[in-house]
This record gives sequence, structure tokens and C-alpha cells, in this order.
Amino acid sequence: MRGEGAARVSRADGSGAPAESIRVRGQVQGVGFRPTVWRLARDCALVGDVRNDGEGVLIRVRPGAGAPPEAIARFCARLRAECPPLAQIERIERAPLADPAALAGVGDFVIVASADTPVHTAIVPDAATCSACAAEVRDPANRRHRYPFTNCTHCGPRLSIVESIPYDRANTSMARFPLCPACAREYADPADRRFHAQPNACPVCGPRVWLAGADGRALEETGADPIAAASARLAAGEILAIKGIGGFHLACDAGNDRAVAELRRRKRRPGKPFALMARDLAVVRRHCLLAPGEAETLASPAAPIVLLARRADGAPLAEAVAPGQSTLGMLLPYSPLHLLLLAEWTRPLVMTSGNRAGAPQCIDNDEALQALAGIADAWLLHDRDIRNRVDDSVVRTIAARPRLLRRARGHAPGALVLPPGLAQGAATVALGGELKNTLCLGDGERVILSQHLGDLEEAGSARAWVATLARYLALFEHRPTRIAIDAHPDYRASQYGRDWAARAGLALVEVQHHHAHIAALLAEHGRPPEAGPVLGIALDGLGWGEGGTLWGGELLQVDYRGSRRLGGLCPAALPGGARAMVEPWRNLLAQLERAGLLDAALRRWAALEAVRALAAQPLEALRTLIARGLNAPSSSSAGRLFDAVAAALGLAPARLGYEGEAAIAVETLAATVPPAPEGYPFALDTAADGRLMIDPAPLWPALFDDLAAGTTPARAAARFHDGLIHALVACATRLCASHRLDTVALSGGVMQNRRLVEPLATALEARGLQVLLHRRVPANDGGLALGQLCVARAREQAAP
Repeated sequence: MRGEGAARVSRADGSGAPAESIRVRGQVQGVGFRPTVWRLARDCALVGDVRNDGEGVLIRVRPGAGAPPEAIARFCARLRAECPPLAQIERIERAPLADPAALAGVGDFVIVASADTPVHTAIVPDAATCSACAAEVRDPANRRHRYPFTNCTHCGPRLSIVESIPYDRANTSMARFPLCPACAREYADPADRRFHAQPNACPVCGPRVWLAGADGRALEETGADPIAAASARLAAGEILAIKGIGGFHLACDAGNDRAVAELRRRKRRPGKPFALMARDLAVVRRHCLLAPGEAETLASPAAPIVLLARRADGAPLAEAVAPGQSTLGMLLPYSPLHLLLLAEWTRPLVMTSGNRAGAPQCIDNDEALQALAGIADAWLLHDRDIRNRVDDSVVRTIAARPRLLRRARGHAPGALVLPPGLAQGAATVALGGELKNTLCLGDGERVILSQHLGDLEEAGSARAWVATLARYLALFEHRPTRIAIDAHPDYRASQYGRDWAARAGLALVEVQHHHAHIAALLAEHGRPPEAGPVLGIALDGLGWGEGGTLWGGELLQVDYRGSRRLGGLCPAALPGGARAMVEPWRNLLAQLERAGLLDAALRRWAALEAVRALAAQPLEALRTLIARGLNAPSSSSAGRLFDAVAAALGLAPARLGYEGEAAIAVETLAATVPPAPEGYPFALDTAADGRLMIDPAPLWPALFDDLAAGTTPARAAARFHDGLIHALVACATRLCASHRLDTVALSGGVMQNRRLVEPLATALEARGLQVLLHRRVPANDGGLALGQLCVARAREQAAP
């Protein structure tokens, strides 16, 4: 095989013209790729054929009468430049056609049936409504005017409706809707953008939508269609459950204080910010500042939630939309139903996941009517079944580039390509972690990372996870011989993997949590195994470390095969065990006790509100637990350090309402103050085993002295960030020099903190180090499964 830009070796067919075989690899099936090939080949006066097969798309071609000698090269260049919106070309490989006579006498270019080889048609992600379909929905003269299920090969549902492979209509939830003659003509015409669009439909033959009351019966709204009636109810202050593409949302008017507060009360979600859906970018700009590239991210086919800076002079919204936040999570309508629903809205709607706290998002009509009873006032339903739950993706701009915080609709299950050296190996499935779980499976260079599957601590989410795992194995015909899991003994996914491996006689690979974080980042950057190790800085809430210890603030020497702990945060106790994960004051107590400052703090800074609140807790009982090591495990968690600082600054409630609440509050406040050199002090100490440890003990007297002297919590939050950054840079610089490392990889959930990451990366680069950041794979536990698979693959290849 030869690259696209290499010189061709011509071979004559029966008419004397050169003939080539062109292999296109990547996300090229189910995205309208063959019609594009057909159109471009005819434009370039080429003859031949195109088909899908087990490796992607295969094109056989030669110049037709009157075509110039460079016609095929021009065709390949245009194929890259004009590929369909949802296609992703990884490689174009050109070679002389093995049997040139096969095209002898051919005078046209045609689309032919798939080859007899096994065809593993890629299931592409769901995609937001394209501009052509949106225009049809808005056009009163079009037969799809106001039709909420309008789509084509460039947009619409994919993963959310598929039941099995190959991906065709009979194997989706559209099977119950036979095409009408008009839609059938579009489906069969290569010149039509709906050629082989499996969800193709219209008001004559497709799904329908209706507005229902609490009993599930359709409500008759005088003089309005169901979507217009739903919009009117939202304007009147009601809360609606809306069935979208990959699940239900709960929606209300984001400008209505009473409605937003009532939604919080009914859903029992006291503080976590709500996502907002705005009609268009003009509405977004009334409330948010858009950094370069953020408008394009919002309007991309993935249509994710994008965390945007809130305007100080922005149009008013209900205070309870995002209490205490300097950002708003905005997304644009991504289906015709949403386009129609928001058509008349000049302010956003709250569009939050349709579930009760801790439960998975509803996807079934009957399920939603029961589970959301008492939350929703009415339900906007439709009869196209959702086969696979797919939540909204979430993106944040960090270091001037969009970074995925949650990989879901619009991105999954798009394939990721492993770096050279990891491309071959046994069929492997990686089961991810406990929180923000994803699955990863693969048996070659292209691996599938699932959509965000949620937190497995709740039984309902765990059951849904098992069903999704079974669906993925069936959809991708994946028969694993190797299972990769997190090393934590109590994670549900890990327990499931151990039982599965023992039951089925499969190989089991346990991967340390933070090793998986860094391995995922290396794979995302295409770093080959032979490139050698990097220094990984992994900061997060918790991960099972060596010897049963709890890690979360680590500096590791990492390659795919293994990791070695070179340094990190000094550990502190977690008094009360799991309760310390949700009660930040416990971490402040532990930090002060470890530093030998608790008694002094209670005397010296007794006037501070945070110290008074701490003094009201059962300190002596907890100190006894810490001293005896009873239900107070030691942890180096960076997340718990942030919790302690939040408690000291009076930013954290007594009990957190959602994961990361306290850390986000510290970041939000710190972001109002620019970075400065006068960060709080941290000590660097060398442990007995040679590890370089970052000790936060010195920061506490400085922080409390500042607060006692009248320093604002914002300045104190900024000084904490700056001090931690300086300590990490000093530690990383020394470790890289002593271990001859030139690359630093930043991963873990804390690396979603822009106020931390941007100056940290800048400072490391200023010292001549290359810095790797996540982009397409989340830095949080949503990337663990990819890292686990890569480690399993590397260890397999290293085995004798």
C-alpha cells in the first residue's frame, strides 16, 4: 500500500487507462460517504465502483474518456476536502488495481452492494440537525414543515436508535415505521442527501409526538400542535419532561425564579448547576462571553453543553439556575423537536437530565411517566423508541482549546485510533471506574470508548451499566478474551470483571487508577510505547494505590506497561471514611491535625467563622479515630485538599450536594483574581523511600493569618492555587531532571480546573518541558477505560 501523496504506479486496464484500488479507512460507513464518492468520481470523469466492506470503503476506479492523467489524484484530494460532515477519514491508501480487466468496458461510476467479507459497519454518534434539515422544518412549503423527526445522512439519531448490526433500518427502532413512497425514493437515490439514511421519515410514515398528562393520555390543546402547546406551558411556568434523542430532559423557563426553584425542590437537587438550552447564538451571547472557538463548538454536529463565562452585565436569569457559579452550561437545540420548542424563546430553557437523584436518565415513555411523577407537570412524548441511553456531552475551553469533560452524544461511540505499537492484541474489554464510568473495547488499532454511563454507586445505574455492556458486546460483535479493570477491590465494575473473568476463564488485568489516567492521555496523543516514559501528574479525588493505600495527588513515572511513584502530596486522614468524601470540614480537621495546628487554630483564629464552625463538631472523637487509625484511612487526595481549603474559606456546605462542589467553589472564586507570585507556601520534603513529597502544612497558618487580617476569600483562594502550582512545578522540574524526563502529562479530575491547569502548563513549558493535556478523552474517570485497555495491551505484548 502507498500513501495518498506517493507517486502512482500505473497499470492499464482493457482500454489502456490506469486503474487503481483506493482503500478509505476511518468513520466512513453510515455517514453518506459512498454518495459523496459517487458524486466526486463523476465530477472528475472517473469510472468504476464503490462499496462498503469489512475494512471501510473500497473504491475501484480509472479515468473515463476525456479525463486528465491527474484525475484520480484530484479525486482523492477532493474526497478529503469534501467528505461528509460526520465522516472522519483516517487514511486513504492507493495501489494499482490487482485485476485491471475488472473495469474493462465500464463506462460509468456506480455504488455496488457490500462485499461478502464480514462488514462491521461503524455506528457513528448521534448528530445535531444539519442546516438543510432545519431549513425544511421551518419552510411552510416543505412536506417536512414542523416535523420533529426530520433528518438525513448528515444528521439525526444513530447510536440512540440502533439495536444490532449491520446498521440498517431493520435493526433500529425505526423498523416499525415503513417508508412511504416519497421517503423510499429519497432513500434509494444516490444523488439525494437521504440516500441510505436509516432514520429517514416524514409526517406520512414516521414517528409522531404528543403532549401527555400525568396519566399518560394525550392532552388536547386548543389551536396548537403538541410542541407549541408544550412551549406555552413552559412560558406559563410549568415543568415539562421532554423525550429527546438519547433520553428525557426536565425543562422549565430559566428566567422564572419560581419554576427553577420548584424544579430544584422536586428533583432534590439543591445546588448543582442546571444546563441551559438557548435558541441560537444570539441568545447565548446575551448571557455569556464566548472565547474564540466556543461558538463553533456549540454549533458543531456534536452540539455539546459548553461551559461559558457568565457575563457580568448579562440578561437576567433565575438565581437558582447556577448558584454561585461564574460559568453557565449552554447548548443549542440539536433536534428538530428542540428547534421547534425554542423557536419563540428569547431566553434559555433549563434542560437538565430527566431522572431522580442517583437514578439513570429515563428513556422509556412508561418509565418516565412513573419515575418523573411529582416532578413534571406534563410530558412531551414520542413513539420512536430509544434503544441506547445517550446523555449530553460537556466541553470546557482550557488552554485555548475545547476539552471534553463528558464524552457522550455527538462523540461516542466514535472510534479512537491507538498509537503504533499498541495496534495489535487480544480482544479486550476495559470496564472503567466507579464514577463517570465508560467502557472501552477493541481488538485492533481502532477501539470504541462508550458514552458516559454515569456513577455505579446506585443500584439502578449499575443495572443499566450491565445492560449497556451486553449491548456493546453484541453491537460490535466483540468477544473478549481479556478483561481490564481498576485495581480497587470494591468498585462495582471491578467486582463484575473479576467474577466474569473467573466464570468464563478469561484473562484479567488489574490497572492502578492513576496509571490508567496517564495511559489514556498518552494514547490520546498517539504517543508510541517506544517513546519512553513521561512524568504523569495525576490529581483527583481518590484512587486505589499500592499496598491498599488511597492516592489522589501523584507524580508518577509512567509508560504504558507500568508506573512508579516518584512523589506527590503528603497524605492526610479521612476521618469517618466515606463521610469525609462529602463533608469538607472533616478534611480541614484532618489537615490541621496532621500539621499539628488544630489546637493552635482553635485558639489563635477562634474569631474566624470557619474555625467556629469546626469547633462545633465532635473534634475529640474524630481525633481519637485518626490517632488509632479507625475508620480514618490515609489519603494523598488532591480533591480532599481542595475540600479542606473550601471549608477554611467558608465556601463549602456542611454536606456536599454533588461531587466536586467544594472544589468548584474554590476555583470559581480564585478565577476572579489573576495569578500572582505570592502563593501560599508548600514544603518539599524527601521521604525515607526517596520520594519527593509536597507538604501543604505551611499553607494553613498563612491562609488563616490572611483571613484574620481581612484578606478576601477570593484572594486566599487564588493564593492557594498559586502556591499549589508553584509546588507542583518545583517538584516536577526536579523529578524530570533527576529521571531524565522531558514530558509532563496532566490528568485526573482536578485537571478540569482551568485556574490551576493553564498557569501550571505555562510554567512547565517555560522550563522546557512538553506538556500533554486531554482533549478528546475526559481527564476525569471518563477516560479510565481507555487507559486500562492500553495498559492491558502493552502488558500482553511484553509477556514472554
